[in-house]
Amino acid sequence: MKLHQATASIFIPDGMSQDDALKRVTHLGIGAHQDDLEFMALHGIVECHGRSNRWFGGVTCSNGAGSSRSGPYAAFSDDEMMAIRREEQNAAALIGEYAVMLQLDHPSSSLKHANDSIISQELLDILLATTPEVVYTHNPADKHDTHVAVCIAALQALREMPRDRRPHQVIGCEVWRDLDWMPDEAKVIMDVSGRENFAAAITRVFDSQISGGKRYDLATIGRRAANATFSDPHRIDSSTQVILGMDLTPMIRDDSQDIAGFVGDLIDRFHADVRGKIHQRLGII
Repeated sequence: MKLHQATASIFIPDGMSQDDALKRVTHLGIGAHQDDLEFMALHGIVECHGRSNRWFGGVTCSNGAGSSRSGPYAAFSDDEMMAIRREEQNAAALIGEYAVMLQLDHPSSSLKHANDSIISQELLDILLATTPEVVYTHNPADKHDTHVAVCIAALQALREMPRDRRPHQVIGCEVWRDLDWMPDEAKVIMDVSGRENFAAAITRVFDSQISGGKRYDLATIGRRAANATFSDPHRIDSSTQVILGMDLTPMIRDDSQDIAGFVGDLIDRFHADVRGKIHQRLGII
């Protein structure tokens, strides 16, 4: 496989040939930054970990140059930070026993450029080489511009695939913004209970972020615990760690469906639910 950036890399933890490593992927994560996959797509990683018939493949689109840094990393240049973040991502892939880890190494500025089709074409090539059953990516209501850009590029690439080779499910995952506001029937509930130690192992390798000023490791575990407990006010907890997702599969079943309109409908349903509860209490019909 030929990637666009000269600095892009393909890491295969168990040393299998590239073609075979790509073909065995059943669950594919497409994230913007190093560490996004481990925070948002843990469900896919644990679904595959330790199994010979399921394999997780990772794609990280950006080069990590603009990441925050303080403490021991405060004086690191962009080049130094990019190098260490690449190493950290490959370390997570090794611990997680990924089938393959592709780092496309694009600047965030180019990912966010609406007229740049390079990333969607590159993702299409990866999708055709892997033909995964499930794809995890960012959700289009995310707060981070680069996350939204990667989500849109992934959906565009998925829509270019032949219909008989498209994945069975596409999930938009939460990172910058929770998805607990969504209608319950629209949520994808991903239970990752009992895998806290494994989750900690693959997230704590991102020391440049954690020691560099962002406690993503604690925040993601806390969010998953909150999702599990606050999912239903009338039932005892049945899970301890839950990741919420937005089902984006309709976006690849109907290529004409407007992405903004799809998300807008979910927001409208949330708006109607809030207004309805308030009006009911006020006796407003």
